[in-house]
Amino acid sequence: MNPFALTLILLTVFLGTLLIMISNHWLMIWVGFEMNMLAMVPILMKKPSPRATEAATKYFLVQATASMLLMAAVTINLMWSGEWAVMKMNNTMSSTMITLAMMMKLGMAPFHFWVPEVTQGTSLPSGMLLLTWQKIAPISVLYQIMPTINLNMMMTAALLSILIGGWGGLNQTQLRKIMAYSSIAHLGWMTAIMAYNPDIAILNLLIYILMTMSMFMMLSNNSTTTTLSLSHLSNKTPLIAVTLLLILLSMGGLPPLSGFMPKWMIIQELTKNNMMMLPMLMAMAALLNLYFYLRLTYSTTLTMFPTSNNMKMMWQFQSKKYTKFMSPLIIMSTMMLPLTPIMMALT
Repeated sequence: MNPFALTLILLTVFLGTLLIMISNHWLMIWVGFEMNMLAMVPILMKKPSPRATEAATKYFLVQATASMLLMAAVTINLMWSGEWAVMKMNNTMSSTMITLAMMMKLGMAPFHFWVPEVTQGTSLPSGMLLLTWQKIAPISVLYQIMPTINLNMMMTAALLSILIGGWGGLNQTQLRKIMAYSSIAHLGWMTAIMAYNPDIAILNLLIYILMTMSMFMMLSNNSTTTTLSLSHLSNKTPLIAVTLLLILLSMGGLPPLSGFMPKWMIIQELTKNNMMMLPMLMAMAALLNLYFYLRLTYSTTLTMFPTSNNMKMMWQFQSKKYTKFMSPLIIMSTMMLPLTPIMMALT
């Protein structure tokens, strides 16, 4: 792709999300979503192939449907209240429709079917953008309308997302699909706490973005897309293999890594609000995610790499891709747990 065109498209994606975050007018939020969607389609097709075309088409259809649902809800709210302001959500029907539209844009269950297929059909950098930056705008809209959302519907969708995010990744060998199901499960944790303490949800989103970016950068650095190719890392780049192990365990939420912090804070906050069954079910469902993270860990660090002879020399060429900002991202993805008291004070 032409560098100038790529820069312009990425700028449009950034400005679309920024417009959604700073707007208090529903029409401008809708415009921001349209800018974001139309700029994202060529990014998904950056490397042209039938699979990328299929992924971009699925993404466009789902996002267009969600935008149509959003506009219908905004129109109903306008007829009911006469206001375009985001905070003036007096109609239960429009609030429910907007929530469903945001769930479709996020890829939460039961609207999760497009996320693994679209992520699998694109390149690793495009998949990283899809699973990180594209979650910010819908989460910001949910943050603003949260007081009017049906709590039972949101909690059901959150628990269902955690369960499906765990079950869906168990039988996968493609790393992009595994990261997509991991994204669905993490979104369940974010939306479960949104009604009680939105600041913890934003903290969870931040840590999730850091871990996902670190994971995708390491996979892209080694051109790794399947669990089979992970077994080569011990021979090619042993340091990356160990780092990948730490980030996978952090995504699973094991102490003393960064991923434990948001899960700990979410369970604590839900328990303070006299909800015992939900955090218990969420913690049990998170074990499904931990299982396939450990399966990737086994493929990466505990299997013998293939050797063509007995000579102690590199049997594959080393990667020449040096991804910027990988080191600070890895540090933040694994070593932020000591900052928990500060984070709890801020929330």
